[in-house]
Amino acid sequence: MKVVAINGSPHKNGNTYHALRVVGAKLEENGIDFEIIHVGNKAVRGCLNCGKCGKTKDEKCSITTDPLNEWIQAMKPADGIILASPVYYSGISGTMKCFLDRLFTVAGNNGGILRNKVGAAVVALRRSGGSATLDSLNHYFTFAEMTIATSNYWNIIHGAAQGEVLQDEEGVQIMELLGKNMAWLLKMREMTKDTLPAPEPTQKIKTNFIR
Repeated sequence: MKVVAINGSPHKNGNTYHALRVVGAKLEENGIDFEIIHVGNKAVRGCLNCGKCGKTKDEKCSITTDPLNEWIQAMKPADGIILASPVYYSGISGTMKCFLDRLFTVAGNNGGILRNKVGAAVVALRRSGGSATLDSLNHYFTFAEMTIATSNYWNIIHGAAQGEVLQDEEGVQIMELLGKNMAWLLKMREMTKDTLPAPEPTQKIKTNFIR
């Protein structure tokens, strides 16, 4: 089994990275492979809403000026996905938001690439805005029919200087427990895949508020 974590911070070894390493250590202790993909320092543009990924059905975004299509294929075989972001103005960092909008659009338009995977959100911040950011990250999981792993509090850890989150004793415990709980969900998923098949995909009904 494998978990792929997305680091949405512009800082490769910043507090978001350190938070992910705490979660990843517990996953690895449970025999689960763990990989971090750093997207926050790349020039990732937003979704054009062109609809081409739904027409071609080739699991690719029409924008080819960044590595998004490579990242999609790296995430596709994973059993679990972690989305991690610092807090920018009480929300997801800009590059991470662009990445997520395109990733989940391609996934949704191509048979639900991320469907039934185990997901977890992680937020690192200095002071406030963490709950709003965590909520926004969880929106993507619920859209994609993913199972959400939780901890004993919101998956938020505090720190300002690089690595300072490791001094947040409660935050570190939250991340450790998140790793343990995610490993448990992944193991249950693996053990029951032959005896309890996932629900069949359902054709989505789309309406608006006029008709």
